[in-house]
Amino acid sequence: MSIVTLLPFIVLIGAMFLMTRSAKKKQQAAAQMRDEMQPGTGVRTIGGMYATVKEIGDETVLLEVAPGVHAVYAKNAIGAVLEDSEYNRIVHGDDEESDSETVVPDDASSLTEAPEAADAKTAEVEDAAPKADLTKKSDAAEAATEGQKDGKADGETDAK
Repeated sequence: MSIVTLLPFIVLIGAMFLMTRSAKKKQQAAAQMRDEMQPGTGVRTIGGMYATVKEIGDETVLLEVAPGVHAVYAKNAIGAVLEDSEYNRIVHGDDEESDSETVVPDDASSLTEAPEAADAKTAEVEDAAPKADLTKKSDAAEAATEGQKDGKADGETDAK
């Protein structure tokens, strides 16, 4: 046999080795992450539920899903162990960056014009144009007079 005929088999065996090696590394990292869990730690399950670890057993974990609501999960069902800041940001909506007072304008014109020009422009528009009446009073009046012409309501016919 020549090396050319064995080359595809060698490549296939090498690819299988690399794939199983990376999968084994991922499994070891996940097992290490689950071993680092402690009571009080925030976790995300593989189903996407966020909870707090209450007790850790050999193969199971007791999670507090909501205040006073506990559930038992298999350790393999823990998808990620979260840092306290990340858990609080996701679950409680706490934002560390919210301490800095960020001002968000109502419209984009305040970003391109000077503040005095923007205030003067809005004052001119308010004084110049009266507010438009967007109700359809004339259409409603026409419909009422049409219905009274024949003496019939909508849907009535002359057939007896």
